[in-house]
Amino acid sequence: MEIILLERIEKLGGIGDVVTVKNGFARNFLLPNNKALRANEANRKLFEANRSKIEADNAERRTAAEGHAKDVDGKQVVLIRQASNTGQLYGSVSVRDIVDALVEDGAANITKAMVELERPIKSLGLFDVKVKLHPEVVVTVQVNVARSPDEAEMQKQGIDVIAAMFEEEQAEAVASALEPDSEDEFEDATPPSELAAEAPAADEGEEA
Repeated sequence: MEIILLERIEKLGGIGDVVTVKNGFARNFLLPNNKALRANEANRKLFEANRSKIEADNAERRTAAEGHAKDVDGKQVVLIRQASNTGQLYGSVSVRDIVDALVEDGAANITKAMVELERPIKSLGLFDVKVKLHPEVVVTVQVNVARSPDEAEMQKQGIDVIAAMFEEEQAEAVASALEPDSEDEFEDATPPSELAAEAPAADEGEEA
């Protein structure tokens, strides 16, 4: 389907561009969200008649988004989740979780449609997520998924908490293997001095 773009669409074009897209993409997303018009003769004339206003409105929204971007770009939000010892979450982090965390952290006016998350987050760690404040203003926020605030702080400092935990377990295993036998085993064993004293007696018995 041929359409006229009413705003910049990534990988498609800018305002006023006439492009061809799949029918489903146009009918299910672009047209109902007022991001494009069908490219028929009537709509072409309608667009040209309103081009100046459309471009002015877009510029105004872009300026507002650029001002908002300063408060959002580079922000880090912490999400505490339960996870296995291998770092896999019992569940996942969704777009809604990220939006709620950003809003709670003071980033107002963020909506689910703005957050670009290719797939749900299903493990511990730091994740860079794009937030599209405007078709031409995209910022990046960092999502810190951890099992506790302490682990979140470690990850923020660049520490791999899963690797650190594995190393700690390995160290404990080595320390345990190197520990001496129990006191009971020492008590049951014959002291070396007594073994030495018994040796000559055994020799005398053999000579007789």
